[in-house]
Amino acid sequence: MHNSLWDTRTISYHGCAAQIFLLVIFLGAEFSLLTIMCYDRYVAICKPLHYGTLLGSRACAHMAAAAWATGFLNALLHIANTFSLPLCQGNALGQFFCEISAILKLSCSHSGYLREIGLIGVIACLMFGCFVFIVFSYVQIFRAVLRIPSQQGRYKAFSTCLPHLAVVSLFVSTATFAYLKPPSISSPSLDLVVSVLYSVVPPALNPLIYSLKNQELKDAIRKTMTGCFSEAINCVFSSAEHSLCNTFWAQSTF
Repeated sequence: MHNSLWDTRTISYHGCAAQIFLLVIFLGAEFSLLTIMCYDRYVAICKPLHYGTLLGSRACAHMAAAAWATGFLNALLHIANTFSLPLCQGNALGQFFCEISAILKLSCSHSGYLREIGLIGVIACLMFGCFVFIVFSYVQIFRAVLRIPSQQGRYKAFSTCLPHLAVVSLFVSTATFAYLKPPSISSPSLDLVVSVLYSVVPPALNPLIYSLKNQELKDAIRKTMTGCFSEAINCVFSSAEHSLCNTFWAQSTF
């Protein structure tokens, strides 16, 4: 934001390190919290009588602390390894923010590069384990929801789970593709688009996705979309009518 306002492309060494640290810690903590939220929904729907026992205030505090501690440790390991690498190809990242993959391209240390790739692989395996847990939990959740006799109860349960499932799908797909895409399809423009998708789009869409459970917001969005659609239809018909009138007058003059 500072660079955009002051029309500059430079960032300090410590500022770059802080930017990567905050990005990694927030991404790691967010995915851990998404996993905890999935467990919360699983207990609430599949084991409602045990909810107070399994998810008391102390258990929630411990899980939240574990999520942030995991994100902090992950960020600390990445920062310690990435910024210990010697850079042999200048200091121009070719990216709109400091990113680990962009710094690795400037490194000339083969062992450090492999160490960082190994660390990313370990984190990817842990994320895959969390993703498997989320998928397994949602299978159990959907099986329990489909057994609910009331249609209103099924709708209420699905409306509770779908926003979280949408955020998880968006987060996992963009972050996984950003760091695990094959080098053969890598290009500066694609890297830029993918970086925007996993660093900007999910945080921007999260409030909207979770707010869709609010009936007033859904009515406002529906009214806005209906109004835009009506204006577009009127514009198309008015343009077509104007074109027909021009054609008629053009033909009548000959």
